Amino acid sequence: MTSQETFDMPTDHALAMPAHVEHAHLVVQDLPAVSAWYQKIMGLSPIEASKSGETLGVNGHPLLTLTTEGNAARAPRNAPGLFHNAFLVPSREELGRWLAHIAHNNIRLQGASDHLVSEAIYLADPEGNGIEVYRDRPRSEWTFKPDGTVGMDTLPLDLQALYDEAPKDNWGGMADGTAIGHIHLQVSDIPQADAFFRDVLGLGLMARYPGASFFGAGKYHHHVAANIWNSRGAPKREGHMTGLSDYTIQYKEPGELTAALAKLDTLEIAVSRNGNGHSLVDPWGIGLKLVA
Repeated sequence: MTSQETFDMPTDHALAMPAHVEHAHLVVQDLPAVSAWYQKIMGLSPIEASKSGETLGVNGHPLLTLTTEGNAARAPRNAPGLFHNAFLVPSREELGRWLAHIAHNNIRLQGASDHLVSEAIYLADPEGNGIEVYRDRPRSEWTFKPDGTVGMDTLPLDLQALYDEAPKDNWGGMADGTAIGHIHLQVSDIPQADAFFRDVLGLGLMARYPGASFFGAGKYHHHVAANIWNSRGAPKREGHMTGLSDYTIQYKEPGELTAALAKLDTLEIAVSRNGNGHSLVDPWGIGLKLVA
């Protein structure tokens, strides 16, 4: 039974939308150390292991695969790829509970923000892969603009208040229902990202920041974000780099997947059938799997 089957998912949850991010795959240099960190600090549990990697998740639901390659080279900071994987927890209480856990483990944070639609905490894993842990505010508290975009901002988050409110019981790992709510990518061009995620994959353009676009299905604030803050004009990601190898987008309706595949074919982007999904490499050299 997956966490999504036991968790009482709200109808406006990120994973209840017409499309959502299902899974991410990182290439790392020190697999045992990174896996141990995700288990201890992020509270993920091992689900499957092979000679080259491990899949971790919550309550049997896979969220993150870690693999290693003998010739994996550390990706430069400006390479297209991962800005952060964003783990969505079910409530503010669970966000506070995780914050108390990492505070007691002396984990250095990179930031914490109130985005109006969500409250988010930022950090990085031992090899520099970005992570966001966040909780969504109820959608009734979001503000939608006349053009259909959603009001977002980056305001300070009161970490002390969040910590003070949190239960200080024994933390046993990420709560049932924790998911990858969104993935934030580094790309080399924003108009190209708009064309790919909105026009090809069918995600709505939900917000813009200087140098970034946010795309979501079902009016969710974003399932995928893309920025050029470190990577403007950067060449395609090369093989054998550490960091984001690929990620998966799940469509609820097969027809939505069929439409995306037809547009990929029109653009002559090669797609291969892979088990129950379709695999491709995006315009920036990042692997992507589409399933329905």
